[in-house]
Amino acid sequence: MATTPNSGLENNKSLVVCFGEMLIDFVPTVAGVSLAEAPAFQKAPGGAPANVAVGITRLGGSAAFIGKVGDDEFGKMLADILKENNVDTSGVRFDHNARTALAFVTLRADGEREFLFFRNPSADMLLHESELEISLLQQAKIFHYGSISLIDEPCRSTHLAAMSIAKKCGCILSYDPNLRLALWPSAEFARKEIMSIWDQADIIKISEDEITFLTGGDDPYDDNVVLTKLFHPNLKLLIVTEGSEGCRYYTQNFRGRVAGIKVKAVDTTGAGDAFVGGILYNIASDSSLFQDEKGLREALLFANACGAITVTERGAIPAMPTKEAVLRFLAQVTDQK
Repeated sequence: MATTPNSGLENNKSLVVCFGEMLIDFVPTVAGVSLAEAPAFQKAPGGAPANVAVGITRLGGSAAFIGKVGDDEFGKMLADILKENNVDTSGVRFDHNARTALAFVTLRADGEREFLFFRNPSADMLLHESELEISLLQQAKIFHYGSISLIDEPCRSTHLAAMSIAKKCGCILSYDPNLRLALWPSAEFARKEIMSIWDQADIIKISEDEITFLTGGDDPYDDNVVLTKLFHPNLKLLIVTEGSEGCRYYTQNFRGRVAGIKVKAVDTTGAGDAFVGGILYNIASDSSLFQDEKGLREALLFANACGAITVTERGAIPAMPTKEAVLRFLAQVTDQK
């Protein structure tokens, strides 16, 4: 077991366990070019669930990561980065046969992101149910996951087993589909698998593009579309993120929107993960937010600030803010109004 100061095992009443992929992103050294035009690439740690875990610990919360990397230099580097950021790594496994996943990511001049993945198969896809660190799930307040871990076996079955254990242990289940179509065999399969676990989540965070994809082209700004097609009876909180415009929220009793905070964006990588880290950090400390609209709005503004700060620097994990930085930033924004 990791013995880092904020490993969550000392303060497990608010432990958030993040499940899924951690990989190496290769990002062009020059902005606004296609992958083919990039003169060189810089490596950076990536993978949404791992980013969320670091986002939480950076804020002073407790988080653990469950996933698999290769028993290679990149895998060891990623595990070390988690440890350096006080994320509990007792759930990390190393595969001796498969490599750590790699992704080449660029933001083209037209603002679209371009991805090229090397996962055939990568270690993250090969996590077996027998390798799950069940003690982490038993201690967690929140179990957070995406959909990339649903693409291939054996990871898919492991993901479903972990959800089931977490649910039985009384965890809040948090789901960010984090659609990466390039990784799926087809759009139909992606839609079917992403929706196959939809009804089990207590918290879901989706983007406008994901609403359009999952509903087959419906208007992502239409509350009726969201409420009839995506809100389910057991859901405690559905959040729709709108980038710099902020977010909308839907609960059993109320709904509304929280405006975004405008900043000069340098790199949008990890902004959504910083947002998720911000809201889960708050819910882990106070799960009454589902019934408290004023408190929820404050928590969402805090999460918006986490995302806004992250886009002002390059890279996801290096740019994740501390709680002090978020509160300072929010005070400045309030002063400017």
